[in-house]
Amino acid sequence: MAGRYSIGETKVRPGIYFRQENGGGNDTLGATNGIVGVAFKANWGPLGEIVTIDNPADITTLFGDDSGSGSNTAILNAIFQGGASQVLAVRVGTGGTKAAITLKDTASTPADVVTLTAKYAGTRALSVTIKDSLSITTMRECIIYAGTTELSKVLFEKGSAGEVDAIVAAINASEECVVTATKVAAGNGLLAAVTQSTFTTAGVSPTITSTDYSNAFTLLEAAKWNTVCIDSDDTSIHALLAAFINRVNDAGLMGIAVLGEPTSVAYATRKSDAAAFNSENVVYCLNGFTIAGVAYEGWKAAALVAGYIAFLPSNDSLTHKVIPNATGIVGALTNTQVVECLQSGCLVFTVSASGAVWVEQGINTLVTLRADQDAGWKKIRRTKTRFELIDRININSEGVIGNVNNDDNGRATLLAIMNGVGAEMIAEGKLQTFEASESTTNLPRGDSAWFNIVVLDNDSMEHIYLTYLFRFAEA
Repeated sequence: MAGRYSIGETKVRPGIYFRQENGGGNDTLGATNGIVGVAFKANWGPLGEIVTIDNPADITTLFGDDSGSGSNTAILNAIFQGGASQVLAVRVGTGGTKAAITLKDTASTPADVVTLTAKYAGTRALSVTIKDSLSITTMRECIIYAGTTELSKVLFEKGSAGEVDAIVAAINASEECVVTATKVAAGNGLLAAVTQSTFTTAGVSPTITSTDYSNAFTLLEAAKWNTVCIDSDDTSIHALLAAFINRVNDAGLMGIAVLGEPTSVAYATRKSDAAAFNSENVVYCLNGFTIAGVAYEGWKAAALVAGYIAFLPSNDSLTHKVIPNATGIVGALTNTQVVECLQSGCLVFTVSASGAVWVEQGINTLVTLRADQDAGWKKIRRTKTRFELIDRININSEGVIGNVNNDDNGRATLLAIMNGVGAEMIAEGKLQTFEASESTTNLPRGDSAWFNIVVLDNDSMEHIYLTYLFRFAEA
């Protein structure tokens, strides 16, 4: 008798029974790059949820623009300028007012028949057009605009005194429409035409507190990203972000927070603020740069750098990387100040010999090492490499948990997976050597097993020392 058996199962009939285990031969999952999480203020868009943006052309449609106060959608553009391929955006705030307008019928004494209410609270100026469709003679159109930009269009049945019910049903059935519709009265059933009529009840943006940023971080904790940034120069919000990134890294979410302060803050204060973070998980931008006459400093410079760090693979360094389209420095530093900043864990922007604006050195705020750290943790490149290694081993090893025996074969399965990840990262130029082995001091017992992983990761060539031996010789 032959057949398959399960772990722990005993058969009644004599015979040869079989099962199989994964010997580590599956392809391993590689690195995920280019994803930035961000918490920011806007005058439009959903509150308290993650919105995935893959194309910067969608920013205005999704979150409005920077017109009026309290809107910082420029941070999204800066992230994409840095090279990010995807942004996980969380609009912060609580409450606010949604813009609204009430449409009238065509009676000689017009009656209020339908109220349109914006889906999102905020100050974005909206208008509405109701008109006959030129392409379908039996239909009419309801078009919602922000300025001259068409946000959504809904078709509804024309005539027969049923337009009021038709527009309400069509709008509320549309997921893409940016307003909801409520029937106020039947009226004569026909809607009066209007052309870009401004919403009569103006929207009010939500109130924003530090708690709203904390709530946004909680949402981002459940997502996967490489770097995270915020649209605030407030040091109390910075402290919340730093505490968040340190906590989630301890919990296994391998990411880097990027922040900065404007040059209006005293140089000594900025320098000491950076050093105070003292974390491999936090990058601090001390000065800034200009692009097309616009100053990028504080959170705006940090956003572009967050996109840059996320974009770069971990076999590349941010050191001496040119800032795309930058033409000048905001808060230029002397040589002495640059040295002081690097010693204080500040990322600074300087000018190359050819006049390009670049990152002086790709470092984080780690200044004083813990006993369990080496100097490699001070570098963005090596930190990102180590985070990637940990993340890839975690992801590729998950399937082993509870599915193999804690015996020589089961532990060999896990070792094969881990050494496979290491071999791939060596081939990718991210590691020099990698070896995973069973611990010789903590022996396996019960459902627990211990392993040692010895790694030598790569660094970039950043300091070159030349000795010139000149000789004067007479003819």
